[in-house]
Order: sequence, then structure tokens, then C-alpha cells
Amino acid sequence: MEGNKQEPIIRLEGLGKQFSTANGTVTALEDINLEIKSGEIFGIIGLSGAGKSTLVRCINYLEVPTSGKVIFQDKNLSAMSDKQKRLARQSMGMIFQQFNLLSQRNVLQNICFPMEIAGTGRAEARKRAEELLALVGLEDRAKAYPAQLSGGQKQRVAIARAMATNPRVLLCDEATSALDPNTTKSILQLLKRINREMGVTVIVITHEMAVIEAICDKVAIIDHSHIAEVGKVSDIFSGPKSEIGRQLILGEAGHTAVNFGKSGQIRIIFDGRESSEPIISNMVLACKVPVNIMHADTRDIEGKAMGQMLIQLPEDEADANRIRNYLKTTRVTFEEVR
Repeated sequence: MEGNKQEPIIRLEGLGKQFSTANGTVTALEDINLEIKSGEIFGIIGLSGAGKSTLVRCINYLEVPTSGKVIFQDKNLSAMSDKQKRLARQSMGMIFQQFNLLSQRNVLQNICFPMEIAGTGRAEARKRAEELLALVGLEDRAKAYPAQLSGGQKQRVAIARAMATNPRVLLCDEATSALDPNTTKSILQLLKRINREMGVTVIVITHEMAVIEAICDKVAIIDHSHIAEVGKVSDIFSGPKSEIGRQLILGEAGHTAVNFGKSGQIRIIFDGRESSEPIISNMVLACKVPVNIMHADTRDIEGKAMGQMLIQLPEDEADANRIRNYLKTTRVTFEEVR
């Protein structure tokens, strides 16, 4: 998929959003600068209240930014007429946590709805809807109503509806948060397939690291209305630089290292070695000394080991140095923990 990356399809430049409330002005977003390339699956993650949902609604101008620019396909949305904005919005499909299906319409009619608004002929809309039902694996549920569907089926219908106008971008706002783990996995696989086979850029808004890990190429971490850090998923996972990044990825919030004895500790950083390589086992066998694993958070991302592990060194300094030298010799990244 890396070879398909093209020029930026969306650029956010100095984006800001404020809301007026009874208690004064609330800043939801401040000085957001992001570049999302065509063909990427781009994740935006943060805790509740960080500004994620406001950001995605500013991207397609459901919320009008207070400051800054949204550049979509090299055109500034703020400079567009209302009609031009509506046309641009048709190129940005959107799916939500709560599906937002029309309860009085069956599945086929729900998928046809955005095409009706766009003025597509009835026969053409129906044909497109049937094609999309096949894409999401619900050909046999065309006449069912939302109340007759499971959560995963509802989200598949929502994805088909979002794809009805042939969008260039698919915006997913917490699209799997209401689903169980197995259903989440199948929905993420569907999104990845749409990205790979149809070339649709996918923007995933979530608070779940597992979602980012499963399908995203790049990720931006948002914290208190600002972008804390942005980069390739593999780089961010192997060495988060911001406090919120370490909290989300390593679970460091409230984590206090526990000491058994007086020996030192080191943090081993897994930044892309084969996930099947038994680094700790090999180290213990080679150095002939045991170590205590204090904390570990590692993941398999496309066959590569990503994450970190905190180990306690032996109290004997010669044994501890043997471990340090082994890690240096085998080019395993580590750092001393004070």
C-alpha cells in the first residue's frame, strides 16, 4: 500500500474552533496543522474531550472552523460557495458510532438516500446500492429494516451508504466503539479492503489504540485541543515522545515502577524486529543471568515487534554489564531508567 501514496488530499493549516457557551468561550481546537495523503489510512486518537469529533466535523465543514484553513484537493473550503461546499462534502463519506440509519427505510432505501439528495436517478441509485450491498456482504438483507439488524450489520449499511456518492475520503468517527471485538475486527477489515481496492482515503477517529494498530498507516495524537505528535504508526508505537502518547501507548499514567532489591532498570525498545524473535530468552541464555520483567507493552504490527519492556537488572554489576553489552552487540535499543 505504501507505493500508492500520492499528494496530500487534505491539509489543515492553523485550524481552530471555539464555541460560545453560557460560561464563556470554549476552545475545542487550536492551531491544528495536519497533512493527510491520498490513499492513506490516517488515525486521529485522543482521550474523551480532546477535540477529536470536533476536528472530523471541521474537516467536512459540518462545523465551520473559527480560524485557519481546510484544504481539500487543493481547494480552500472556506472560500467556497455553499453549493461548492455541498459538492465537496459528497466526496467525503462519513460513518458514526451510532450508525444514524433511517428507521422507516429498509437497507436498500437507506443506501439510496444520499444519492436521492444528490439528484441521482432512481434506477441508477438502486443499481449502485445493490453493488454496495455486495461490497459489504449484505446482499440478502436489502429489504430488512434497521431494527432487524445486528450492530455490525447496521455499521456495514452505514459504510455502504457513506460510499454511495463515490467519495474520495471516508471519515470514521468512533465507528467501532459500540461494537464487540469480533465485529470490530470485521469492520476494520472491510475499511482496509475499501482503502486497498477502491483507493479511498480513510480517516479514523478513535480513543482505542487497538484500532490504530490494526489498520492505520499514520497517526496524530490530539490532547487538550492540540496535536501532541504525529507520525508513522510504527514510529509512534516504538517511541512516543509526548506525555499523552506514552499514556495511550504504554499505559504509563499512574504507573510506578516497582523495585525488588537495589539493582537498576532498563527499558528495552522494540522498534521493528521480527515479532517471532525471542529477544529476552536469547539474552538470558547468552548471559546466563536471570532478569525480572517489571512491565511490558508490546504489539505485533505487520509481523514486527513494537513497544517497550521494562526489566530489572541483576544486582551484581558485572552481570548487569554483561546484559548491557549483549543488547549493544545485538543492536537492541534500550535506555537506562532512573
